[in-house]
Amino acid sequence: MNKTLEICEKFYKTKKISFEDFSYLMNLNGEDAKNLYSFARNLALKNFGNEIYIRGLIEISTYCKNNCFYCGLRNANKSAKRLRLSKEEILELVSHSVDLGIKTIVMQGGEDDFYTLEYLREILSEIKNRFSDIAITLSLGERDFKDFEALKNIGADRYLLRHETYSKCHYERLHPNSMSFENRINSILKLKELGYQTGCGMMVGSPFQERQNLYEDLNFILKLRPQMVGIGPFIAQKDTPFRDYECGKLDDVLKILSIVRIADEKLLLPSTTALGSIDDFGREKGILAGANVLMPNVGAEKLRKNYKLYDNKIGTEVQNSDDFKGLEEKLNKIGYKISKSRGDYK
Repeated sequence: MNKTLEICEKFYKTKKISFEDFSYLMNLNGEDAKNLYSFARNLALKNFGNEIYIRGLIEISTYCKNNCFYCGLRNANKSAKRLRLSKEEILELVSHSVDLGIKTIVMQGGEDDFYTLEYLREILSEIKNRFSDIAITLSLGERDFKDFEALKNIGADRYLLRHETYSKCHYERLHPNSMSFENRINSILKLKELGYQTGCGMMVGSPFQERQNLYEDLNFILKLRPQMVGIGPFIAQKDTPFRDYECGKLDDVLKILSIVRIADEKLLLPSTTALGSIDDFGREKGILAGANVLMPNVGAEKLRKNYKLYDNKIGTEVQNSDDFKGLEEKLNKIGYKISKSRGDYK
């Protein structure tokens, strides 16, 4: 048997992989890399067919109290334009998304204390009252654990909180001293404990990242068994301390996507906006490497233009919902279609 397929098969069956075999897969190119992508893609097809789950992304705030060194929304960035959506604006966008046939809403924002638990309670309660059959995913950063529990009880179904890196040393080179690696990991563990469909994830090619770091990320995912994993390339942003660092490589992201798919064949695995931002066909290539989720931006234009986590982000200039409307044609060209379901983890 081909060595690539042999390693894939062994990892698929045992859910264990040595650092040597992991490095071998990450160093693949040409036909061998295609074999890796094909193995992962076939697992996705086995579990989801040729249907791709859609999450309607609504960015709600460009305010953030943190100063992550890689993020354009960092509090110290005086060039960032700070905007928020009101409850009424959020509800209007949710309604629009439901009209498009989208069954999962993702509310994403910087860590913004304006959105208190009580205010979020009002928003989530109204969404659930109006649209009882949709799933609500929150991606609002670290919060008090009591907030996590309360939001789950109100009706939040899923929570995305990327761990960014499972190396404490590496984490501390990407974040200021005011941020805690331990709290980030404990927050993710708490979300899982509370019964959220929980998402973690990491940047590939972030400054100071070593191959060992990605291997540690993979082992964290194997141990945590999350329902979702968001993986994208590091992309530099001009107003951050990491402005001059090299961006993550598309091929590296595709390989780790495939490896994570093999780790859990039922995982909800997005082909991220960041992939489409570094390659015109990045999102399609992610699907062909084993991803089964897309997250088109259906939010307010004023937020989309100013939600600058990184430079050259796609989906910022098009009119509301155009990013979603264009996906169907793109998917059809690679033999896939949009799923009509909520796309819960099975």
